[in-house]
Amino acid sequence: MTLKKIISIVSIVVVSALIIYGFILMRQIFSANTKFSEKEIYVHIPTDATYSEAEKIISQYVENMDRFTLVADKRNYPETVKSGRFLFTKGMNSYELVQSLRANVPVSLAFNNQERVENLAGRVGAQIEADSTSLLTTFKDSIFLKENGFNEDNVFVMFIPNTYEFYWNTSAIKFRDKMIKEYRNFWNAERLAKAEKQGLSPIEATILASIVHKESVKKDERPRIAGVYLNRLRIGMPLQADPTVIYAIKKRDNDFNQIIKRVFYNDLTMPSPYNTYVNTGLPPGPIAMPDITALEAVLSPEKNDYIYFCASVERFGYHEFAATLPEHNKNAKKYADWINSQGVKR
Repeated sequence: MTLKKIISIVSIVVVSALIIYGFILMRQIFSANTKFSEKEIYVHIPTDATYSEAEKIISQYVENMDRFTLVADKRNYPETVKSGRFLFTKGMNSYELVQSLRANVPVSLAFNNQERVENLAGRVGAQIEADSTSLLTTFKDSIFLKENGFNEDNVFVMFIPNTYEFYWNTSAIKFRDKMIKEYRNFWNAERLAKAEKQGLSPIEATILASIVHKESVKKDERPRIAGVYLNRLRIGMPLQADPTVIYAIKKRDNDFNQIIKRVFYNDLTMPSPYNTYVNTGLPPGPIAMPDITALEAVLSPEKNDYIYFCASVERFGYHEFAATLPEHNKNAKKYADWINSQGVKR
């Protein structure tokens, strides 16, 4: 056999081996390499995670880690681990998995109807990396409160209910800083002027809006209720808002999960800064997170002569309004008779 023929055979063998190796390598790179049944899942890599820490998390969703590691090494992933929230879809290959681990997917974070800042911290902490404890500590930081004119009782007014986009690996401080920025954007010159026209600061307007929000779920009625409360404030009359008494009871009992459908006479004398039957003016802080319609109702209230209102038994969810006490007493008796007939104890 000539040398030329030997070289040709060796060349064919080498090329064949390279083709086979390339085929195997391509199969390793581009074959499906997931082991979860869901259509898609999100993988969360903590801040400052090492490659070994990230690998433990990723391995829960990857069928063959050797194939994944081969691609990860080729793509320099061990040296460039990113923290965040990453989307894996069923059937992804190793190359696609590594690519996905470079694309931090934002969280669409929505919140409304929260009753306290503690509830909000829990809701947010369940959706981003910062936990509820760190969030609450950050919200109540004394320096932050002083710099922004808040205190622990009223800092809840800072949170404007909406849907926001955050990266999962957002820190508590970054979340808070985003919220104070949104608060300042909300209180633009137009809204500040409207609040001033009603004799209210933004904090006071939000506190009153929280009462309006709790008083009625009917958005079309909220401007009228806001007008009544503003009438009471102007004449120095206590707000006498049942939702503030309910809040005071929950706060006293340290139980915000209890359901209170009825306020009794004895409740109205309960000592609490949140009880607007025994205290004039606004309570020290909001009793809930008011939605935008409640805020706008306070800023643009209905002009009326009403001083009183109570729940309607003819239009459920709405209220009956009165300008005089005798008229109100008739409405109130009608409601009391109805609720007694329903057997509502608390």
